[in-house]
Amino acid sequence: MRADNSEGPAVGARASDGSAKIHHWLYAIGGLLVLGGFAWVGDTITLQNERTVYTAQCARGAWQGPHCSGDLVAGPRYRFRALRIHGEVLFWTVGDTQPSGKLMPCAIADGRNWTCDPGADPGRTITLQMSRGRPVNHPGVASKPFHAVAKWRWWLLRGGIALGHDAAN
Repeated sequence: MRADNSEGPAVGARASDGSAKIHHWLYAIGGLLVLGGFAWVGDTITLQNERTVYTAQCARGAWQGPHCSGDLVAGPRYRFRALRIHGEVLFWTVGDTQPSGKLMPCAIADGRNWTCDPGADPGRTITLQMSRGRPVNHPGVASKPFHAVAKWRWWLLRGGIALGHDAAN
């Protein structure tokens, strides 16, 4: 017995075209998700005028420059929000109950590039300057010591994966 395809070959071709279009869209969406993931991990995508500095701590050891003689563990995350109109930068430690602090007066180009004068209490912050999204350590200013790491590395440290003993971006 022969199956009769009264609709003809054109219907099968249209169904195949529709399936191919769906596959192209799925690949495009998948590619965008991968690119977005890389941008998030690389900390390219942030809220406007806001920057987070991810740090590492040295457990059961001591720092010798960027080298930890013990075990690297995830440290605090410090967040900075530059308010250009007001010439000030707000800062806080993510997850800490301590109130946020304020640096002023500040020269602000954008959230990744700013410089502030040392206020009455620079010891509450890790930096008074951000350059290209990285905190600048100024000798002679009594700010909190820190060892910055890349966002992806901080997340690994938080999960218990150290990948060495040096805190370097």
